[in-house]
Amino acid sequence: MSRDQVYAEPLPQVVDFTFNAAVADVFPDMIRRSVPGYETILTLLGVMGQTFIQSNTHVYDLGCSLGAATLALASRTQAEQVQFVGVDNSPAMVARCEQVLQRHLPRQPVTVLCADIRELSFEPASVIVLNFTLQFLPPADRQALLERLYQALVPNGVLILSEKLRFAEDSEQAFLTDLYMAFKRGNGYSELEISQKRNALEHVLIPETSAQHIERLQAIGFKQVYQWFQGLSFSSFIAVK
Repeated sequence: MSRDQVYAEPLPQVVDFTFNAAVADVFPDMIRRSVPGYETILTLLGVMGQTFIQSNTHVYDLGCSLGAATLALASRTQAEQVQFVGVDNSPAMVARCEQVLQRHLPRQPVTVLCADIRELSFEPASVIVLNFTLQFLPPADRQALLERLYQALVPNGVLILSEKLRFAEDSEQAFLTDLYMAFKRGNGYSELEISQKRNALEHVLIPETSAQHIERLQAIGFKQVYQWFQGLSFSSFIAVK
């Protein structure tokens, strides 16, 4: 696993974060050291795949990066005639994802698309995953996408949504931000790396509160919405159609 050193040296100008080739090369290390509980989320995605994937449906991993969620979902399911589809708008991520999935899922029907998920047509699906993806879309585009995903889901299908949160109370936001900075320092990131990456993400990753996520999913029509995981500012929800 290549070590994340994308922001290890002083940059003359910190530009907006993108999932380019440099990020793709170190992504497993970057996300492991940057997202508390990421491995737990992946493990439990496997449990959810076993529980919710239905035969003769599609399973979508939107913003699939290197395909970790697809691997977790496919590893436990017993359903038949399932078409797995990973989608990412980064050519570098898609190229590496195809290699990973071909190596680990040689017999599973898996398609990896380089596309904007806002412009994609969806087939009937039993599971759709947005694993730390929605937060990178402009807030004005999120409702319409989620409505389309709801329409694509078959009855009792699920949307699994993982996101970085912001908090309504300033004191809670400050408390959890301080803990998160300590988490990153403990994983070997320097103050320079933390500062430069924070600046790169400032205008790209726009978090929302858990209440905003839950209320929006309920308003769209999901009959059950649960916040099933939280590690500091990182959380995951499951919404059942």
